[in-house]
Amino acid sequence: MDTNETTATTLQTKQHFEILDGLRGVAALAVVTFHFMEWVYTDASKNFIGHGFLAVDFFFCLSGFVIGYAYDDRISKMGVFRFLISRIIRLHPLVVAGSVLGLLAFLFDPFGGHPELYSTGKIILTFICSIFLIPLPVIADRGFNLFSFNAPAWSLFWEYIANIVYAFVLYQIGRGYLLLLTIFSAVAICYIAYHSGNLLGGWSGPTFWDGSVRISFSFLAGLLIYRSNWIIKNKLGFIGLSILLLLAFIMPVSKWNWISEPLVVLFYFPMLIALGAGAKLTPVFKKICIFSGKISYPLYMTHYAALWMFGNYYTSHKPGTMQLTFIIIAGLVVLVGVAYLVMVIYDMPVRKYLSGKRNERRS
Repeated sequence: MDTNETTATTLQTKQHFEILDGLRGVAALAVVTFHFMEWVYTDASKNFIGHGFLAVDFFFCLSGFVIGYAYDDRISKMGVFRFLISRIIRLHPLVVAGSVLGLLAFLFDPFGGHPELYSTGKIILTFICSIFLIPLPVIADRGFNLFSFNAPAWSLFWEYIANIVYAFVLYQIGRGYLLLLTIFSAVAICYIAYHSGNLLGGWSGPTFWDGSVRISFSFLAGLLIYRSNWIIKNKLGFIGLSILLLLAFIMPVSKWNWISEPLVVLFYFPMLIALGAGAKLTPVFKKICIFSGKISYPLYMTHYAALWMFGNYYTSHKPGTMQLTFIIIAGLVVLVGVAYLVMVIYDMPVRKYLSGKRNERRS
């Protein structure tokens, strides 16, 4: 069918949704904070941001909306190959950067770690798999993550899968079929939450397929929001929507997670996307939102190397509350700074170079 039939007509002007960019940055800071606090509180119920991991589901939903918005009306002209090349150029430089930083942290952690327990061949293989997003949960010192040298890359694996499915299937299907797929995925979300007690899975071998369920619903929901033009006009602004987003992450951890987490993912996050797309942005927050959006992906993909070092430091030194508070706040500031440097010095130039090479071949 003609993809223009499923394109929301009011969004054809291709305005930029700066508030959604800003919310992406808020979610990235939340998940980094969550990763810090995971080490401090093994009892998740004591973690003030115990649901920070749900930021990934928000990313997935936002991704579905943005991909539909950016490509629904032109992927048929540009073709599947060019679309996938564009996504690789956008996503993969930071996959490589995160893997390199993770390898360096593994080899030269000043606070612990045991790289000597692993053969050079195993370390090289793990690194290669990390660069090419091939799941290999074999490093015990890295919690048997699917991607030992950059744990958050599990979500990028599924992001790539979603992009491939979009390119070959989703962009061609009508809204009715899209709604049906979204409903089926919602049922799967509820099943996973009931079976596991939460929606935390996806990062490890035993929970690998949980990741497919998490992205299936959220990506489809984001795409459905765009194609249905479910845009809610409002005056909440960036601050109001940021507070609403943070409420999901600081929601108490309890025995009812199997109910509360699906409710957030199935209804609350899609509502926030719809509100974010329809909110008015005051000029004073525009630069903040743009910077927040730009830094979100570099921060997400580069922070975890430092988290392993922090974890080994916390385990061996057991700092007091005041010292720990200072370390975490300072750590967040430093990680944002590092992400900015990686973005400016490496990611943007590499993407510019690769885009130039792609355009040369087309001309």
